[in-house]
Amino acid sequence: MTAPAVWVENISKKFDRIKAVDQVSFAVQKGEIFGIIGPDGAGKTTLIRILTTLLLPDEGKATVAGHDVVSAYKKVRHLIGYMPGRFSLYQDLSVEENLEFYATVFGTTISENYELIRDIYKQLEPFKNRLAGKLSGGMKQKLALSCALIHEPELLILDEPTTGVDAISRIEFWDMLKSLKKKGISIIVSTPYMDEALRCDRVALMQEGRFLDIDRPEKIIGKYDKKLYSIFTNEPYLLMEYLQENVDIQSVVPFGDHVHFTTRKKVEIDLEDLLEALAAKGLENIAVKKIKPGIEDCFMDLMNIES
Repeated sequence: MTAPAVWVENISKKFDRIKAVDQVSFAVQKGEIFGIIGPDGAGKTTLIRILTTLLLPDEGKATVAGHDVVSAYKKVRHLIGYMPGRFSLYQDLSVEENLEFYATVFGTTISENYELIRDIYKQLEPFKNRLAGKLSGGMKQKLALSCALIHEPELLILDEPTTGVDAISRIEFWDMLKSLKKKGISIIVSTPYMDEALRCDRVALMQEGRFLDIDRPEKIIGKYDKKLYSIFTNEPYLLMEYLQENVDIQSVVPFGDHVHFTTRKKVEIDLEDLLEALAAKGLENIAVKKIKPGIEDCFMDLMNIES
């Protein structure tokens, strides 16, 4: 049986009294896009820095293509392409100079592995003499990805690569990742954006250093077993206050200009009665309906279960 691209067993990392990563275990298969989804402070970056040999774990073990990230860190660094959360290329070098530098570091050339980055880099070539610091957010993203790929890594590790870029660039970036997957590259990508979970083969929902669940996105959604409602009013704070005081309602979560809520088990809520009660409280323009859960609803539910 082929060894997984990444194997992690009971990895933990503590900073003072804060456990940034707490007994995390998972595996990533070759050619898989594995997403680590969670808010800021969940432990995503700490876990990624352990996998990229930049931090030593306090406990546990992790391997990349069978090589231990601690004892064989030099080998691991040649097997991975790493794109950190912040743009870390040389801003006073041109696009082409940055790419040439990273190719030289790994003992290769742009021409040798051009085919791997061609679809990405061809969008940058018209600006190859422009300083990296003068690029737009989306173009910086493409340059960073090209530099991470130039040595033909087996595993690509991306830490919140779409943070701070526009919606179109986010879509383009995920399309590029799908193309790389077809070439057999394994990908680990962390993100705070719940909608990006649906673009992964499997996801781990992470909070306070722990994985709440690991599965295919549609399977995580399929496990949701509560009655879920969405409600809108022009007075969201009064709405949430009323819902939180209602003994028949289990959870209340704001979602943009709507509020999602679930009822307690075996409770059937009469929506007409609810609307009348809210109207009596002075709320207007109320609209409520039963909805299907999204990945963010599942994440919030798992957080409530864990707490």
